[in-house]
Amino acid sequence: MAERSPNREKFCATIQQRAARYHVSLNEPQLHQLAAYYELLERWNPRLHLVAPCSAREFATRHVLESLLLLPHLPPDAQLIDIGSGGGLPAIPCLIARPDLRVMMVESSARKCVFLREALRATGGTDQAQVQATRFEEIAPPPASRYLSCRALDRFRELLPRLIIWAPRPCTLLLFGGPDLQSDLAAAGRKFTPIPIPDSERRLLFVVERD
Repeated sequence: MAERSPNREKFCATIQQRAARYHVSLNEPQLHQLAAYYELLERWNPRLHLVAPCSAREFATRHVLESLLLLPHLPPDAQLIDIGSGGGLPAIPCLIARPDLRVMMVESSARKCVFLREALRATGGTDQAQVQATRFEEIAPPPASRYLSCRALDRFRELLPRLIIWAPRPCTLLLFGGPDLQSDLAAAGRKFTPIPIPDSERRLLFVVERD
């Protein structure tokens, strides 16, 4: 049996204690898959800098439960494009919680793509997702996808106008950010709904409809 990280129990306990605040319901196998993902990322993070260093409790809330806020906005069998997937957030937690989803993860770092494929293998998500090692501008968006997420894309504010143009039509964009992103969306004349994120004073989930 593989050795468990010392933070696994703290991670699992935080997910169980705070899931209701995020309107999330997880069964025992899903909790174990999320813990396996966390342990894998914890091992790879010193080399690849997938997320900023944080405690097990913060990773559970700030990264995993926050990612699962997408779920109410994704109907059954939704096809999602995740831009700048990095360490697999929000895509991998969503795949664990919703086996019906299909996701294309677009990540320009080849090394991070190696991690994403390993994380999908470790959590049983290889049949649900594909990883594209490229920048989003260099490929065409999948025509069947009607949902696009972006949580931690480098130079996000600079690339946002291009991302909106690139997105398939029609499309619902699910974007994580703060007041600066809200100002950018308003200045661009985009219609959006800001959703406060629990346990955060400034971060929001923006639901943007692109006709």
